[in-house]
Amino acid sequence: MKSDILQIMSEEQPNNPLHGVTLEQMIKSLVEHYGWDELGILINIRCFNSDPSVKSSLNFLRKTDWARQKVEELYIETQE
Repeated sequence: MKSDILQIMSEEQPNNPLHGVTLEQMIKSLVEHYGWDELGILINIRCFNSDPSVKSSLNFLRKTDWARQKVEELYIETQE
């Protein structure tokens, strides 16, 4: 039953590049790709520019929709 639900959920969003990707995975991938310095230039938010960490970024991005949207958009661009 549980596997049936998971299969249905996967089928519902076959074209969503963010499906199954956590915010933490996105941040780590972007940091690996760009580094904190360049990431802070591309998305000018304090959690990327001032003593950056995954934890502080997660806290901020979970509360701030506009910033999270920018991170999601940049993540999608890097995956293409």
